[in-house]
Amino acid sequence: MQSSPYDQPYRGGFVGKQHRFALTVFFEDTDTAGIVYYANYLKFMERARSDMLRAAGIDQRAAKEDGTGVYAVAEVGIKYVRPAKLGDDLLVLSTVQLVRAASVVIHQRVMRGSELLADARVTAAFLDHRDRPKRQPREWVEKFNAISED
Repeated sequence: MQSSPYDQPYRGGFVGKQHRFALTVFFEDTDTAGIVYYANYLKFMERARSDMLRAAGIDQRAAKEDGTGVYAVAEVGIKYVRPAKLGDDLLVLSTVQLVRAASVVIHQRVMRGSELLADARVTAAFLDHRDRPKRQPREWVEKFNAISED
């Protein structure tokens, strides 16, 4: 069986220091009113953050497997502005706002065209194998600083 571009998963990418991740609202994302269930915005943002790390050259899977550490969301502040609906094409915009020794703060916005739907700030802590905060690898901090808004 021959491989085609359609066999590959969707990948977002950077435009300048901003990571862009596109998605479509499916039936499973909505409630009975056809509006995106509020917790699903967190899923959309998680996919976008994971893809942003991949695009920045950070291999979370290898870090987990070799015992380097893992990221876990420590805090989320989110404001829901407008509802997304079944069939909407959305874009999650992610930018690194702050890099600390053992965490990173990422600003994420869910957009429908030029319309802001949700605005969030997510703090991801870097943890060791005992789930305790740990300094991020130096090369990762450098990668985050290179794409940081500052």
